[in-house]
Amino acid sequence: MRDAVTAYIALGANLGQAMQAVRDALRELGELPETKLVRHSSLYRTAPVASGGPDYINAVAEVSTALTAPQLLDHLQALEQQAGRERPYPNAPRTLDLDLLLFGSARIASARLQVPHPRMYQRAFVLVPLAEIAPALVSPAQLQGVAGQAVSPLPAG
Repeated sequence: MRDAVTAYIALGANLGQAMQAVRDALRELGELPETKLVRHSSLYRTAPVASGGPDYINAVAEVSTALTAPQLLDHLQALEQQAGRERPYPNAPRTLDLDLLLFGSARIASARLQVPHPRMYQRAFVLVPLAEIAPALVSPAQLQGVAGQAVSPLPAG
């Protein structure tokens, strides 16, 4: 078995029972093979970025996994499919969106996967929850760069 790697995954949904979809996905991340859910952020409500539709429910999870990055991506996409994810056009509203943000210190640039996620530093809905659980990974300047994007923490429960 490979050594475990720390990976960060952004979760979001804005169709159907979005809050429940994110909560279910958080639980399911911990059930993936060779993967342990280490911690996750609070849930946040955010306005859609570069798209329409209802507000999103977002979170970020930290996992420890012995899967490779492509294997982890396969599992994330399978969870999206189980949640009814469709991709009719870029940035379409979605029942569940799971993005692999960081995979240890790896830099991956393939047709299928880019790590670090290419737009993560432009999105408050990623940086704010990531900073909550891994503050060393997000600089004050990066947070300041997305300060104009509304991100509202939701009450626990």
